[in-house]
Amino acid sequence: AGIPPEPKFWNTWAQRTLKNALTLETLNRNTAKNLILFLGDGMGVPTVTAARILKGQLNGQSGEETQLEMDKFPFVSLAKTYNTNAQVPDSAGTATAYLCGVKANEGTVGVSAAAVRSQCNTTEGNEVTSILKWAKEAGKSVGIVTTTRVNHATPSASYAHSVDRDWYSDNEMPADALKDGCKDIARQLFENIPNIDVVMGGGRKYMFPKNTSDVEYPGVAKHSGTRKDGRNLVQEWIDKMRNKRGHYVWNKKQLLSLNPTSVDYLLGLFEPADLPYNLERNTETDPSLTEMVEVAIKILRKNPKGFYLLVEGGRIDHGHHEGKAKQALHETVEMDRAIGQASLMTSIHDTMTIVTADHSHVFNFGGYTVRGNTIFGLAPMMSDVDQKPFTSIIYGNGPGYKLVNGGRENVSTVDYQDSNYQAQAAVPLSMETHGGEDVAVFAKGPLAHLLHGVHEQNYIPHVMAYAACIGQNREHCFTSSGSAVLRPVLSSMATLLTVTRILC
Repeated sequence: AGIPPEPKFWNTWAQRTLKNALTLETLNRNTAKNLILFLGDGMGVPTVTAARILKGQLNGQSGEETQLEMDKFPFVSLAKTYNTNAQVPDSAGTATAYLCGVKANEGTVGVSAAAVRSQCNTTEGNEVTSILKWAKEAGKSVGIVTTTRVNHATPSASYAHSVDRDWYSDNEMPADALKDGCKDIARQLFENIPNIDVVMGGGRKYMFPKNTSDVEYPGVAKHSGTRKDGRNLVQEWIDKMRNKRGHYVWNKKQLLSLNPTSVDYLLGLFEPADLPYNLERNTETDPSLTEMVEVAIKILRKNPKGFYLLVEGGRIDHGHHEGKAKQALHETVEMDRAIGQASLMTSIHDTMTIVTADHSHVFNFGGYTVRGNTIFGLAPMMSDVDQKPFTSIIYGNGPGYKLVNGGRENVSTVDYQDSNYQAQAAVPLSMETHGGEDVAVFAKGPLAHLLHGVHEQNYIPHVMAYAACIGQNREHCFTSSGSAVLRPVLSSMATLLTVTRILC
């Protein structure tokens, strides 16, 4: 593996780590001008570890000693992910927790636990607002970037109040819910919070009238518009933004030809539904998560009051649900690239960045593999029970369960390195399930040290809001004289001195 066997190597490395750790004793108490939340949907700790190894191996290394971008964050804590009514949670109830600061029932977004899933008449009076809204009200620019539909569970908790995460457009809603006045999520994206500055992802079909042919896949029925109310939400947005430097794009070429300095509002809908897995992405027509994040930050950072950005690596979850570990791990590596891109474009002096997951999956890897073993490879021994080889990666349940002649399939007879190989599972299910254990929360920037132990997941936006002096708890932001207690990063001299101190 190219790592020296002598103790000196490990001792030197550990001492270097210790020296770095000691610099963290000086806490960053600046005000966070900018807030970025990277949400890896379904990115449990085993997924992070496996993606780290994959990243290293893609770079020709052994993998285990590699550092992901998120691994470089100085503060790490654990979040407890359960929903108010679920021990093992879903993405909607968890999104409400880490975006609105309130735990909620599974399947619901932007409403408290008093709301009952799918029951429209329990919506009113139970709405809860998100940190995206708090930031917008404080005069910041705000953005949402996702690899899923822009009206999917994670992004929708930023702007919607829906007792059912599946109400993507009015086409997916029961008649009585429409009659009782509930709005579909796509409509809420455009109506609830005026002028969200940047929205990028998939979900184009939910914005157009039923049977409207899709611009990219004309004549493909499943990609056509779904709306029953006849509204063209995209055209309505274009009209509204006509004199506000707003731009609508639906492919990568259009996105990358924009000059961010002359764009104040951006709506990018790159697919009828979710964006493709990064491994299957058409690099000519669909942007990567990293490319979307770069454009988003260039637009948002023009605001002198700063910005709030939610970035979702949303298809890590889909890969795991399908038992396709290779897809899930490549999605995770791509999100890590986007984290690196954001780090290059922002400063820890005035930007708080958090990386976390909404929940885990019953995914793991083991089997006493040797150092540098390909993460998608076999354990070094046969099973001592059925005398067959097995992959290191395994799922507790899911579609990878297969019996051949009454016994476990012999993986050496199939291509277990294939992108869509479904890893073996202990229990047969058409879709693998979420996992219930705590997830990691990585934090850097102003007041990142407040994420320091084992917390409830809904604590996260309270910390972010406190650091940025937005939302409900702002007493610490001003002394009696009216000056900020949290230091805004004003003095370039101070910054220069800090940088000099770090470099020397």
